[in-house]
Amino acid sequence: MNKFDRQSSSADIQALPDDIAEELSRLPSEVISVDDAPSLAPPAPLGQDEVRTIVISLMLTMFLAALDQTIVATALPTIGRQFQDVSNLSWVITAYLLASTAVAPVFGTLSDIYGRKAMIITSLSLFVTGSILCAIAPNMPMLILARGLQGLGGGGIMPVVQTVISDVVSPRERGQYQAYFSSVWMVGGILGPVIGGVFAEHLHWSMIFWINLPLTAAALALLLPKMKKIPVFHRKRKVDWLGGVLLMASAVVFMLVLTWGGTRYPWLSPTVLAMVGGAVALAVTFIWHARRADEPFLPLPLLGGSVVPFGLTAGGCALGAITGLTVQLPLYYESVYHLSASEAGLALIPLAAVSTCGAAIAGRTMARAKHYKRVAIVGTSWAALCGVGLTVTTLPLWGLLTLMAAFALGLGTTFPVCVVSIQNSVSRPQVGTITGALNFFRSLMSSFTVAAFAAILLIALGADVPLAGEHHVAGGIPAIPTEDMRHAFRYVFGAATALMTGAALCLIMMEERPLAGPTVTQQVEMAE
Repeated sequence: MNKFDRQSSSADIQALPDDIAEELSRLPSEVISVDDAPSLAPPAPLGQDEVRTIVISLMLTMFLAALDQTIVATALPTIGRQFQDVSNLSWVITAYLLASTAVAPVFGTLSDIYGRKAMIITSLSLFVTGSILCAIAPNMPMLILARGLQGLGGGGIMPVVQTVISDVVSPRERGQYQAYFSSVWMVGGILGPVIGGVFAEHLHWSMIFWINLPLTAAALALLLPKMKKIPVFHRKRKVDWLGGVLLMASAVVFMLVLTWGGTRYPWLSPTVLAMVGGAVALAVTFIWHARRADEPFLPLPLLGGSVVPFGLTAGGCALGAITGLTVQLPLYYESVYHLSASEAGLALIPLAAVSTCGAAIAGRTMARAKHYKRVAIVGTSWAALCGVGLTVTTLPLWGLLTLMAAFALGLGTTFPVCVVSIQNSVSRPQVGTITGALNFFRSLMSSFTVAAFAAILLIALGADVPLAGEHHVAGGIPAIPTEDMRHAFRYVFGAATALMTGAALCLIMMEERPLAGPTVTQQVEMAE
């Protein structure tokens, strides 16, 4: 393959169309080749109907991943009774989360090498195969293994879907579509426990897995005919499998530490400390290998610069705050406001639903405003102020829910701004890699925050009480005075406030690069 040298690169790039030249100019000189240039030439532009069909199919695909993270929860007691195994029930959820988190960067990088179509088919095939094996599992160990396989597919769906959107929608318009996908994720998270409970009680628990087959078939039927018209930006290169394995292994061990620490083993136990050491050793080995590999699995320079590290941190802080609160708030609602389990679940809707409204506001602002990150800076700052209010005040339930909704509104503005800014900062052949890394780090941050919030509660309460949903399995909430629980949760709200403050600071420091795409006037003309 003939490489561009510095003298020929400028002349050759100038001879290309403007949009292709812009993409090539972003690439490092060592990865641009003459053979790569034709692959960047876009096919015939997609029409609005075709874009709409692709988006609908991708939303249905993402709904699958969102649904299967929560649909199993309410069916766990039924599954445990059938298999007469309650002690390993948590692994039905843990296996999925471990696998899906570990493979997110793998699918993102492979989509940059082998293309989006190959990876979306692969991820959905693994997901469906895992679903079938879950539905017919004869015992608990087989169900756990099948959930792990299902997680491998589910973990690939999110980064590949976000990457396909980046291929068909310009950065300026992309924020609006990211808001649509945030709403899909919210709906899937809310409907999952409801659907799982209905299936387990009135049909059979295996239906929570069989339902994935028609949904996957519908998504592929809509998407595959349009894939040939999607612009191709991937670049074939050698796959650094060793780097990918090291990264996944480090993530799995770290997730196990967060899962077992403080529950199965004390945080300072030899087992947890050994696992922490193993995770650190694997991470250091991955970094050492990435610095020496010709084409590393995850190029470390990609994580530097004036956009990516700040966008990753801001997005991770925001997602960690909302995930940590979602997991711990039911305990607060039940012990302080004496709500039932179902009522506590309904009380979470303002936090989840209103955050999508914030994402929609940010997405529309990005399509119109030159300084698009200001909406996220204002939103995260507003969320931090609301967090202060949650920390220092004692409110009736309606007041708490109102302030929580205001908190979620500001928090939601972070997601589209961070995703689009990060994707906009790299060349097109690297969008899949950076999107996979984004989902990977956000998942790790979410898991870390859930564990941190639980540890904060345990320390504040000064007692070994079940947290994060374990009290439901035990059949009731621990006998802790209401005022003690209220006081302990002030530290949790304070931690969420600190996360949103950190997100606001990162957004302030993040470089705001111009977004390519049509102006508002051009969008109106195209619609007409």
